[in-house]
Amino acid sequence: MTAASEAKGRTGGVQSIERAFGLLEAMADAGGTMGLSQLATASGLPLPTIHRLVRTLVDLGYLRQEPSRQYVLGPKLIKLGESSAHMLSLRARPHLARLVDELGESANMAMLDGDQIVYVAQVPSRHSMRMFTEVGRRVLPHCTAVGKALLAGLPPERARDLLQRNGMPRYTEHTITDPEEFTRQLEAAARNGYAIDDGEQELGVRCIAVAVPQAPTHLAISISGPVGRMTEPLLHQAIPLLTEVSRALSTDLH
Repeated sequence: MTAASEAKGRTGGVQSIERAFGLLEAMADAGGTMGLSQLATASGLPLPTIHRLVRTLVDLGYLRQEPSRQYVLGPKLIKLGESSAHMLSLRARPHLARLVDELGESANMAMLDGDQIVYVAQVPSRHSMRMFTEVGRRVLPHCTAVGKALLAGLPPERARDLLQRNGMPRYTEHTITDPEEFTRQLEAAARNGYAIDDGEQELGVRCIAVAVPQAPTHLAISISGPVGRMTEPLLHQAIPLLTEVSRALSTDLH
């Protein structure tokens, strides 16, 4: 469904605001850079309408026009994003704390931000250990469980385009760099409802993640720890609990 058709399906809203935010969301989904014709295709809006909205967003600092005449998300969005991420973190922490209490390993929440994964919340394990992830850290999605869980929920062509823009650099001997093998992993994640990173971002670290259903943005939660503690029995215990917690978090965010 396009932004235009979604706007028609709602009542009581301000159409121009709905359309403007629809364009911003379309650009974020596409990696942050789009031209007018691409925005027209993504939104279903006529070019004159898009041009007026884009010029207003540029004047306000939420978009910037490049010399190539394409538009990119502007720096003014950073302040909004940081405040939103902070509120997400506060809402998520009790749910992540439950995972730590019941499973004993570090719990994380991450979101898809453009073409990257950014960790926005974390509750550390009680074990004395170096943290493998930290709030604010950005990673590519192909080598993380949270990335796989999120990409598994995207249309296949969008996930493919994202991978093509980023590439699939190798971080460890276990990093998946073959697009076909990665596609098979995404299909398995979509089928099973969870994704695993087995030393693909950092040697000796295993992570299991699930997407947060019907979240206001693309979110996933995970637990991670050393492979010696992230055993098969723990993973089997974690899957239903992660699923339950993700649903509770989704409810809390609405």
